[in-house]
Amino acid sequence: MVLFKAKAVLNVPPFKLLPALMSQRPDTLETVLLAVEILRRIPRSRKITASELHQQLKDAGMERSPRTIQRQLEMLSSHFEIERDERSKPYGYRWLERAPSLAVAHLTPHESLLLRLAEEHLKHLLPTRLMQSMEGFFSQARRNLGDDTDNHKLRLAREWPRKVRVVATSQPLIPPSIRPGVLEEVSEALYANRWLELDYRNAAGKRSQINVMPLGLAQQGPRLYLVCRYEGFDNERSLALHRIRKARASALSFERPAEFDLQRYDDDGRFGFGEGQKINLSFRVKQAAGQHLLETPLSKDQLVKETADGWLKISAIVVDSAMLEWWLRGFGDNVEDIQREPVAGWVDSDSLSGAMTHDK
Repeated sequence: MVLFKAKAVLNVPPFKLLPALMSQRPDTLETVLLAVEILRRIPRSRKITASELHQQLKDAGMERSPRTIQRQLEMLSSHFEIERDERSKPYGYRWLERAPSLAVAHLTPHESLLLRLAEEHLKHLLPTRLMQSMEGFFSQARRNLGDDTDNHKLRLAREWPRKVRVVATSQPLIPPSIRPGVLEEVSEALYANRWLELDYRNAAGKRSQINVMPLGLAQQGPRLYLVCRYEGFDNERSLALHRIRKARASALSFERPAEFDLQRYDDDGRFGFGEGQKINLSFRVKQAAGQHLLETPLSKDQLVKETADGWLKISAIVVDSAMLEWWLRGFGDNVEDIQREPVAGWVDSDSLSGAMTHDK
């Protein structure tokens, strides 16, 4: 293992070293920014290779050759307290524990906490390449909130995730396994509006090779679903990511359909096995079982009438779906007199775009 350190300038802040370092190459802003980005992405808790840094920079929109990154690493490791492991190739680089680093090291306690929560809860909803390009920030946030910190504000921020919790509204389930590389390819195709080639096995076990237009990604409980259109069709389908055996983002791009809106797709009950049909729902429920509907109504137009026999008469305009049916059945004998009436003037959007298909 070979360790490189600047001998006469170790106590000089890193940002003051950059002008001197850049004197070895044309003094351009582009070169300085590249050096800064590389330094920001070198971790402390593990080693990173030149190829990994090259990929992170590429994901962040900084296209440079692998050789350019390698030259920068060689030059930077000779001026900063960066460890380079030469025992095997590719070489690994990391900051020494005592070494000062750049902007990432100056994350405030609130910024560190925000990044930790984002990493934990948004990892499936943000583009994979964005998450990968942010790894340097996530690593520093984890370090800042580590158990060994003596900083009072950082210690309070570290405690916060243990003070809050997103709890399940139904029986908790273990998330299904998603094959390696599937989420990355799906995320890339969705982000870049590129066709997606899938090897997919549906709920019935039928396996097929399909090309789809990715339009949205949704997390429903422990599962992830891709909303897409099959090539040659104009209706949307929901495909479970855990049933995708293999995925590859194509080089072919597409024009995203202007008429598709993921929010409306959800509002129409598509993820609840519905077809967007709005109904006027009314039912009677025992007050003890339906008390929560006074605090969390079914809709903004919900009406509630208390009856003398200890029941509540509920009416609301909602989207009819299988999920609604399961919810009503969950009351058992505590619900009765269920009535559904189609809302007058409701227009079936499927007459314009075709029926929605679900494969859950």
